[in-house]
Amino acid sequence: MKKIFLWLVPPEQWKPTVAVLLGIFFGLGAYALYISRAVSYLSDNPETCINCHVMNPQFNDWAHSSHRNVAVCNDCHVPHDNIFNKYWFKAQDGLRHATIFTLRNEPNAIYIREAGKNAVQANCIRCHERATGMQFLGSVQPDFSNHLQQRRCADCHRETPHKRVNSIASTPGALVKTKMENRTAREDEKDDE
Repeated sequence: MKKIFLWLVPPEQWKPTVAVLLGIFFGLGAYALYISRAVSYLSDNPETCINCHVMNPQFNDWAHSSHRNVAVCNDCHVPHDNIFNKYWFKAQDGLRHATIFTLRNEPNAIYIREAGKNAVQANCIRCHERATGMQFLGSVQPDFSNHLQQRRCADCHRETPHKRVNSIASTPGALVKTKMENRTAREDEKDDE
């Protein structure tokens, strides 16, 4: 172990250069984490989803839906079977999104991938099992659990809790004000009075 450590230590004349390069590397890394609001992705705050403007239409639809009172984005779009799976899923999805947006390769319309569809389906069942709705459907339609194996909830409820967005450019209300922008607008209104 000592040999490995000694191998990593640069020669005396290179130590200042290596220190500066490491400082630049870690400084740029910290700045990238700050600019990308990376820490916010650890939370369940729905405003995190609009860190990227591409999700504004979905956020806006959700904010005006009945689900806004009972569920946030992560309640539907992230697995909840265990905490490790939840954060592993968020890390994979976040890395994919970050790569797409960094390379400016975002599609004109956002589509959910198969892993996301599976998470949404499991979460529909998880939440609605607790409510009387699923139990009621099961008593009216005895083969309802068989029906759920053949179709997804979103096959029929595809605009719950947000509508489909066919094109980012053609979506009205695509710009959403954040809490900070709303607070600033209210303060400006008070100043005008």
